[in-house]
Order: sequence, then structure tokens, then C-alpha cells
Amino acid sequence: MKTHEFLDIGRIMDEIFEAAEDFRSQLKSRMEYSPSGKGLNLGDIRDFYPAYSFPPSNIYMKADKTLTFEFALAGFAEDDISLEFKGDYLFLTVEGAERLQPSEEVKYFKKRLKYKDVSGQRYYVPEDKFDRERTRATYKNGILRVIIPPREEATGQPSVKIKIEKDTSKSGSGSSGGAKDTGSKEAT
Repeated sequence: MKTHEFLDIGRIMDEIFEAAEDFRSQLKSRMEYSPSGKGLNLGDIRDFYPAYSFPPSNIYMKADKTLTFEFALAGFAEDDISLEFKGDYLFLTVEGAERLQPSEEVKYFKKRLKYKDVSGQRYYVPEDKFDRERTRATYKNGILRVIIPPREEATGQPSVKIKIEKDTSKSGSGSSGGAKDTGSKEAT
């Protein structure tokens, strides 16, 4: 009787996509910080929502301009997750993967579920466009959902009017030094 070994195509595809993402990030970082300044200018490419391989996520905007992030974090506890706004970014950190790992004696027949810590992944959320005070985050059935409503009105810096004054200094007098004090006083 023959025994047949089957390839796990899903696992192979996951590994290929992770390798491609690693290659992309390495290439980008090397080109941006090239000491010679030669090569492709990848600094102009902006990926506001990078394709992190973990955790799997959905990022979308509803018709009312509410920005929603969904992260699949099966097995993690609510206390393992940290969300924080810094500048124009939402930072996600997840810790506790070591306690979720099975013992060394486990023999897998199939392994697709990943437990990895996440350290400071950042997602673009412009402070002037979204209301951080009304942000809601819920964690249910292994899905972290972060809902960020739009600001009711944009909060940019107020405009500042610049007064243009008439230049009363005499030019072309040919003096190379400072102005002479003639002793006269101007009324204020």
C-alpha cells in the first residue's frame, strides 16, 4: 500500500506572501536610506495602510466617512492589546503570544493559526479629519474593531492675517554702517 503525502498549499502561499512582504519592506528601506543617494526614489510612495502579514485586518470607510479597522486576534485577551494615537497615526501593540504557544511535544497535522506579538504597527488616521475623542474600540470573538468617526468640521490652524507695513527706511544712501542717531524722536 502506498502512502501519499499532500502539500498544504495554503501554508505555502502564506509563506510566499510573507516573504514577498519582507522583500518589499527591505527593498524600500534600503532605497530610502541609500548613503549614495542613487537608485529609485521610493520615498514618494506612501502606503498609509501597510499590508502587515499579522494580524489579518480589514480597513474601510463607511458612507458617513467613519474609518473602521478590524483586526483578527484569536486567542489574545483584551488586556494584551494596546491602542494609542500618536501624531497622525493609530498604533497597535499586542503582547502575550508566548503564553498561547503549545508545548514542544505537539506534533502538528496542520498549522495555520499564528500567535505573534505585534509591536507598534501604525495606521494613518489624520488628526484634523477624525475625532479621536469619540473613537470606540470593541473586542469580541477574537475581532478587535476600532471605529473612528470623522470630525464634524476640519480643525486646521486658524488663518493669520499678515499686516504689510510701508518701508520708510532710506535706501541707496551709500553708508555701509548702521543708521545714525540724529537725536530726533518719533511720536508713538
